[in-house]
Amino acid sequence: MTRKRFIIEMGMGIDQHGQDPTVAAARAVRNAIAHNALPGIWEVAGLDDPNQMIVEVQVAVPHPEQVRTAEVLAVLPFGQKSLTVEAGGMIVQGRAIPVLNDKNDEMLIAVAAVTVFVEQAEP
Repeated sequence: MTRKRFIIEMGMGIDQHGQDPTVAAARAVRNAIAHNALPGIWEVAGLDDPNQMIVEVQVAVPHPEQVRTAEVLAVLPFGQKSLTVEAGGMIVQGRAIPVLNDKNDEMLIAVAAVTVFVEQAEP
């Protein structure tokens, strides 16, 4: 069996209040998959179950060591999921609003790439 890329989806997510890199990362993944349908998983790749997809997520976000992996991967409805988190994204100065649990004026921006692979038999 050989893994073949089926689709790569990109997205961006922001946590404007709360300064939580997990929130920004999860929003980036949600944005990446929000406007996609994958009927080719069945019709072209021939999978019987959407959980046969291999879904690799790569996220770049400020403070990557604070990202809670399970919460980011929970955004994905199906697949054999994995997450790689690296330093990146942006920090933009916003406005701290205490009632929104802001710790400071920072807004965290994350970017994500979601790659779906399928296993196919060697020809």
